[in-house]
Amino acid sequence: MSAGVFVLTDQETLVAMEAAHFASEADFQRLLANFPELLAGDQIDVVSPRRFLLIDQEQRIGLEEGGNPRWALDHLFLDQDGIPTLVEVKRQTDTRIRREVVGQMLDYAANCDAFWSAEGLRAHYVGRCEAAGVDPDLALAQHLGEDQDAEAFWLKVKTNLQAGRIRLLFVADRIPQELRRIIEFLNLQMQPAEVLGVELRQYAGEGMKALAPVVVGRSQTAVDRKGVGGARAAWDEAKVLDAIAARGEAGAAQAARDIIAWCHGNADRVQITAAGAVGPVFSAHGDNLYPFLISPDGQLTLYMGGLAKRPVFEAATERDAWREQLNLALRDPLPSDAIVKQPRLALADFTPTTTSTFLRAMDWFKARLA
Repeated sequence: MSAGVFVLTDQETLVAMEAAHFASEADFQRLLANFPELLAGDQIDVVSPRRFLLIDQEQRIGLEEGGNPRWALDHLFLDQDGIPTLVEVKRQTDTRIRREVVGQMLDYAANCDAFWSAEGLRAHYVGRCEAAGVDPDLALAQHLGEDQDAEAFWLKVKTNLQAGRIRLLFVADRIPQELRRIIEFLNLQMQPAEVLGVELRQYAGEGMKALAPVVVGRSQTAVDRKGVGGARAAWDEAKVLDAIAARGEAGAAQAARDIIAWCHGNADRVQITAAGAVGPVFSAHGDNLYPFLISPDGQLTLYMGGLAKRPVFEAATERDAWREQLNLALRDPLPSDAIVKQPRLALADFTPTTTSTFLRAMDWFKARLA
């Protein structure tokens, strides 16, 4: 019996397609890995359709970075805004699709930010590409488009992980009503995480197959609350400063204002990420440098390790010299290995003297690019 899906092969031939099942979960997973567009990014965000870049399959998650992995996620993707998208696949014949899969995903969501880092995900991505004989830089450039910078993209990944801005996707050939209700409830309640289901329906007939993804859980109430799909609540500097001030740390808000003002007077441009992090961008020797970001939680993250592949500061001695300049401002000096990491500074610890000394270190940084 026809499933109500037809394929018009020519003007005279209409083929009725019947509902079909995936032969195995492995086949299902392989299909998503090869064709991420089946995750229906145009339904997830109707104004700015999501494009998904596969980072790895069977991505490991544990309780802390560097610890032993405890779980294996079916697929990890990043969208064009660097939002980690966790995908768990189940066929409708798998009894775990009703409740167990929900517990699995919540475990992943609760622990991924502690176990993963942007640098680690980047290494997984590069490793997967190289194993497949794909140029990772070229694949990323094609994913991002001509107007986006790869280093800025990985900074967004870092910021999203720190902010808990992730997306959970339950993918199945049929999503039972019980799971659909749980997805809708979680998507409404979880913030800033997004929780959705993708029902990937398969049809077959006369040697042909058709696939039809349908997103579930994207209620208008959740869209309005989260600010996605055309109602995305864009950050601006005033909102970032208000968020820092709302934490009750007056010194942090003043430090943020002074540092951002310096950025406008000295950087080539000032960026604001989708997660609300603000920081300077310097152009030098045909490349862009991103030394730090201030996030709405009042933290300043120094991207010292990320400068290792950028002009001037690719030399460890230059980054170490910058570290020494910064240490003149800090009560707790940065250790020597900070130059390969992304140390975080609490703006609540900044006094007016700390801020002015920090900005002198940034003056030194800028002078080195000349």
